[in-house]
This record gives sequence, C-alpha cells and structure tokens, in this order.
Amino acid sequence: MATGDFCHIQFSSTDLDKTKTFFTEIFGWTFQDIPGFETYGMFQTPNRLGGGVDVSDRADPPSDQGPILHIEVDDIDATLAKVNEMGGKTVSPKMKISDEFGYAALFLDNVGNRFGLWSA
Repeated sequence: MATGDFCHIQFSSTDLDKTKTFFTEIFGWTFQDIPGFETYGMFQTPNRLGGGVDVSDRADPPSDQGPILHIEVDDIDATLAKVNEMGGKTVSPKMKISDEFGYAALFLDNVGNRFGLWSA
C-alpha cells in the first residue's frame, strides 16, 4: 500500500454475528476473531482491503449518515436482491452514472448502516 491509500475501514453494528453473516454471504468477506476484542470483528474483503466492525459501548450507533463506502460487484440488481433477502433494504436502486464510470446503488445493511454498490 502507498501513502494515501485506504487501509482499514471501520463501521458499527448492534449484532456482530448478524453483520458477519450478512457480509460473508453477500460479498464473500472473511472475518477473524481476535482474543481480547470480543466486541470487534476484523474482516478482509476479496481484494485484501480490511477493516473492523465494532459493537462495543464506545462505538457510534449504525448510521445512514456520513461517508458512503461503495462495494464493487458484478451485478447490482442481483446483489440488491440478496441484500433485501438477508434483511437489508434498498435505499436507491441501480442508476447509471455514465458510460465511463458505470452504475451505482445505495442500501442499508441489516443493522441500518448505509453502503453503496458500484459496477462498471
């Protein structure tokens, strides 16, 4: 990684197991438990960008505000269908950004965090 690259993404949850299942089933993320950090789940995406999910008392509640993290997918419509099946909610359906940049959509995960989807 180079200076200025994203290296760790963190968001909150009210239910760590529910969040792990949601992102593993839909996006193929892998989670690792860390001894001594029972309220924090470390994850890694398929491209190796990692992060964590915090369910501790010091974590902010899940939110649909603030920066939007977009997850790259092959098929936005199919992914939104899985999101809704797993307890999430479509906020903004697939929309074309441009021929050059592709498509985007917004959703809430199964605990209320807002995320985006991106497809070229």
